[in-house]
Amino acid sequence: MTNIVLNVIVLLLLTVVSLPVLRRLRGRPLVWAALFVCALTAVFDTLMIDVGLYVFDPAKILGVHVLGAPLEDFAYAIAAAVFVPVLWTVLGRSRRTSSHPDGQPAPAAAGTPD
Repeated sequence: MTNIVLNVIVLLLLTVVSLPVLRRLRGRPLVWAALFVCALTAVFDTLMIDVGLYVFDPAKILGVHVLGAPLEDFAYAIAAAVFVPVLWTVLGRSRRTSSHPDGQPAPAAAGTPD
């Protein structure tokens, strides 16, 4: 199985699982985050490949590169930019993760006016 097939399967599964949350999130910030992370991926993956930190098997990739990074490598950036906010939204709504589970605001710090 090539990397692009694996990436598409994983991105599709993540999208299906998180679709209810994705519908509630604003799309424009997610797109901008994905573009920003992809730009960082293009620059830093190119540098890491150039210095030999990792090598891709030519038989497993399409051969399409952005700068020096293979196209398949951008799936991880897209997944992070889109699905970390989904996790943040889901985990942030849990009462267990709240520092004040009763919904009351934190008490004012000493010496600060009310």
